[in-house]
Amino acid sequence: MAALLPPLLDILSIVLILVLVALGLVVVFGLMGVINMAHGEFFLLGAYGVFVLAGAGVPFVLAVPVTAAAVGLFGLVVEGLLIRHLLHRTLDTILATWGLSIVLKQAVTLVFGPASVSVALPFDANLTVGAFSYPGYRLVVMAVAVAVIAAVAWVYGRSGFGLSVRASIERPDMAAALGIDVRRVTRFGFAGGAALAALAGALVAPMVSVDPQMGLGYLVPAFLAILVGGAGLLSGVLGGSALVGGLDGALTLAVSPVVAQVIVFALAVIVIRLRPRGLFGGRD
Repeated sequence: MAALLPPLLDILSIVLILVLVALGLVVVFGLMGVINMAHGEFFLLGAYGVFVLAGAGVPFVLAVPVTAAAVGLFGLVVEGLLIRHLLHRTLDTILATWGLSIVLKQAVTLVFGPASVSVALPFDANLTVGAFSYPGYRLVVMAVAVAVIAAVAWVYGRSGFGLSVRASIERPDMAAALGIDVRRVTRFGFAGGAALAALAGALVAPMVSVDPQMGLGYLVPAFLAILVGGAGLLSGVLGGSALVGGLDGALTLAVSPVVAQVIVFALAVIVIRLRPRGLFGGRD
């Protein structure tokens, strides 16, 4: 059991981070019908934001929320200058956000260079119980991810803002007729999605190499998780992320990461072919 727990916890950490990234995507798509190809770059900005702040001497526990909030504000600017003019034009939003992702990656490359950088662990202690030993920071990341996911579930499931969001997703015209400011809801929904991606990037930064191409490595699995699980439902995001992230992590233990990704992508394509609405997206 002591030998099995570390890889199982590694897989769980992959799934939880993927849920954070996918939640931002599914909120934006559900609210605005926007397929945000720059979502991975919001993740990237979160990682580099922590790198800059930690390098400037800001405590890591403060650098993470500050970075997430800053990228959320940047998301407000992007929504106001770009996204709002392309609503209900799916192909145009794909092209525009793809162009934005290229601009952001090139900007990061110009500022920090193409080589990868590293963020120091805020602490390097291990949790040891008998023969079991596991990095303490990974456990903290998982605990924070669970707390954030639970908070997002409460906000969208129990709060007045969440009711406005769900109404704006299901029936935007009726929601507007009932006095809900749909425009305001969509703006803050987009900013919240960007902040969630940045939070995931900030949390992951000390555990991986931070480079200008890292966003794509999380964007594609997040899209697959939504398609496999079913867009628009929290259960779909959780189930899709568990399937995609868990299977990828488990296969990586047995085969190379490249082969594992090929298998996961192939299985995802089969699921999408058989269940176009996703496993949790209702009857086709």
